[in-house]
Amino acid sequence: MGKYALCIGINDYPGTDSDLAGCLNDADDWAAELRQRGFDVRLMLDGEATLAAMREAMAALIRQAKKGDTVVITYSGHGTWVPDSSGDEPDGRDEGLCPHDIEQAGPLLDDEIRRLFSARAAGVRILLISDSCHSGSVTRGREDDLDADAPRARFLPLEAWMPRGELPAASARPARLVVGLARVGSDLLLAGCQDSEYSWDTRFRGRPNGAFTYYALKTLRERNPATYEAWFKAIREYLPSSRLPQSPQILGSGVARRFHVFE
Repeated sequence: MGKYALCIGINDYPGTDSDLAGCLNDADDWAAELRQRGFDVRLMLDGEATLAAMREAMAALIRQAKKGDTVVITYSGHGTWVPDSSGDEPDGRDEGLCPHDIEQAGPLLDDEIRRLFSARAAGVRILLISDSCHSGSVTRGREDDLDADAPRARFLPLEAWMPRGELPAASARPARLVVGLARVGSDLLLAGCQDSEYSWDTRFRGRPNGAFTYYALKTLRERNPATYEAWFKAIREYLPSSRLPQSPQILGSGVARRFHVFE
């Protein structure tokens, strides 16, 4: 059975004054882990990750997958939203991932991701891992490796990339970004946080990473969980915490949650 992965990391957002620090490391770390697990991996970093390139890379990956194959897409970067134009969003907003050229091209929206994923062949498993702001608050976990300085939210408000004349009247951050991405049609979505929160870009022992990516890979390597559900429960032992108030989410069917990790 084939195993294919696309690992996207974007720190550089020209024209937005909202650059991040840990997303390239996230993508490199996911790629290294997935290669060790037998995946054919494509990396897409910063300027490579334009809207057109992200769209085509996802489509190509899904086109080549056949029944029994596994496709993993990891994304580390900003999340954002636009007003919903199709009437399918309960909160009136379409959520999306922010490509490198978002100021010119706009975001990759959940509706389009759903269309891309729906083109897969029968029997293809897709896992989307998104370490971006999908935006609880609880205290738990240990933070021995976390550096003392404040992390940065991986959310790009409309004001940072949309021309002023095109801004909608209400441009506060969306309430339900996780739910929007959950409808992309994948078997599973592992997300960095829940509806009302941010995902955080921070540093561990001096090295930039996304908090969700860091703890997801830490638990994967140390616990070797058998199923996605077990992996998710291990991550939730670390997040949320007092300094990282983000609650990771797993969204998908009960059957998909019991699949063996990366098989």
